[in-house]
Amino acid sequence: MLSLGCLLYYGVPLLAFVIILFFVIIYMTSEQYPKIWRDKNEKFFFNYEIGKKEAFPSLHDPWSVHLSVIVPAYNEEQRLPPMLDECLEYLEKRSKSGLTYEVIVTSDGSTDKTVDVAQEYASKYNTVRVLNLIKNRGKGGAVRLGMLSARGSALLFADADGATKFSDLKKLDESLINVLGFDYMSEPEKIALSDAVICGSRAHLEKEETVKRSYFRLFLMHGFHFLVWLLCVRGVRDTQCGFKLLTRKSARTIFEALHVERWAFDVEMLYIAQTLNIPITEIAVNWTEIEGSKIIPFWSWLQMGRDLFFIWLRYTIGAWKINKPKTT
Repeated sequence: MLSLGCLLYYGVPLLAFVIILFFVIIYMTSEQYPKIWRDKNEKFFFNYEIGKKEAFPSLHDPWSVHLSVIVPAYNEEQRLPPMLDECLEYLEKRSKSGLTYEVIVTSDGSTDKTVDVAQEYASKYNTVRVLNLIKNRGKGGAVRLGMLSARGSALLFADADGATKFSDLKKLDESLINVLGFDYMSEPEKIALSDAVICGSRAHLEKEETVKRSYFRLFLMHGFHFLVWLLCVRGVRDTQCGFKLLTRKSARTIFEALHVERWAFDVEMLYIAQTLNIPITEIAVNWTEIEGSKIIPFWSWLQMGRDLFFIWLRYTIGAWKINKPKTT
């Protein structure tokens, strides 16, 4: 049998070699800057006003509406209509006071009638555009491509389930004013060229939700929150709420640097923001759990945990880098 000394003599260098090799492989197989692939059909939407396809604009173009709302949707034919009804009713009321807006529904490779439902709204409202992704990218990928196709001075992404009431946008707007001193209605040009991320938050509902959840789900939830705090983002209690408002400049910086396309993309976007000292605030919003969630309790949390580790590792060793775009 090998002695302990012999094991240490040969084992420690071997272990060190394996660890170094692991880091080298991770570094060599990572794209430092994400390649944003887009099918040619995903570059167009059908404009019902002119009766033909029209190219989406670029986030690098100057802003042309006050607010863009990006709605990622995967097989949401049932939950999307109530959400859009509430969203459009709220925004139409505000449009009477001068708000200009657009809603971009990004179908993430849906296999049901999500696209047909969204196109019905687009045929009735010239403010609605439908981005139909050919393949499923994940929620982060859907949000990113919607953001990169938007015209707004400020950009909001909101979940298709309608769990957060759209009237809570007022709270995010007020927070934006507190951070920057102006809003996208009065001074949209300044907003477009400023940095800020305003996060809707469900953290104030944690005690209430704790009562409803099983011990296993609570273990997964608290484990995820601990990993977020330990590896990536501190100072934000709820990174996963699907109701976040960004200025145009911040959206361009963050979503052109984003690598993660699945559930943990919120964490990476906030990690990027904190790394670049972009102001982040967290605002309590109303939230109601809606049946039909796409999160699979164990496997989705496992995937998110893996993504958190690789977000931390790849940025730490320089395999991923943040390319801050020039202001346009």
